[in-house]
Amino acid sequence: MKRNLKSFVTFSTLAATAIAPVLLSADMASAKPTGTDANYIGAGVAAGVTNGGQDNDAATFGGNIQGRVTTSKAPVSLRGAVLFSDDTSAIMPIVSYDVPVTNNANVYVGAGYSFIEEDGQPTPLGNKNAPVVTVGAEAQLGRNIVVYGDTKLGIEAYEDSPASAVSIQAGAGYRF
Repeated sequence: MKRNLKSFVTFSTLAATAIAPVLLSADMASAKPTGTDANYIGAGVAAGVTNGGQDNDAATFGGNIQGRVTTSKAPVSLRGAVLFSDDTSAIMPIVSYDVPVTNNANVYVGAGYSFIEEDGQPTPLGNKNAPVVTVGAEAQLGRNIVVYGDTKLGIEAYEDSPASAVSIQAGAGYRF
């Protein structure tokens, strides 16, 4: 329980750090921000910040490929993420709830599942299949570029360990 509380506190702190710049840059004169409705695919870096305490559990640095498909009818998006290391990848389908904070930016919270290609091999988000929650922000720059950053928490995402995994991602995408 103590380890899960520590993971939750770490996850919350990192999420607040990632989202704060977007919230602080919001235009206060805007009565109701529209956010961004951009569908995009992007790439960037992924950094695991936790350790499961066993072999092949070390925090791992790698990359990410992320995408978003949304609808104008509801503030819900389907997201996909692949976090990869030198050894293997974690593939995640995620459903998110999006909240506009400016006319070109959203914050979001979502849930999904992480599928590890090779169980036991390290990724930035642990080394076994696990439920995932995420919190992040995205902003559209110009007509076709979107930047994003998020934090993912893999719940009990390490083999032979009750530890949860935390990973931080950042990248840029192309709007389609």
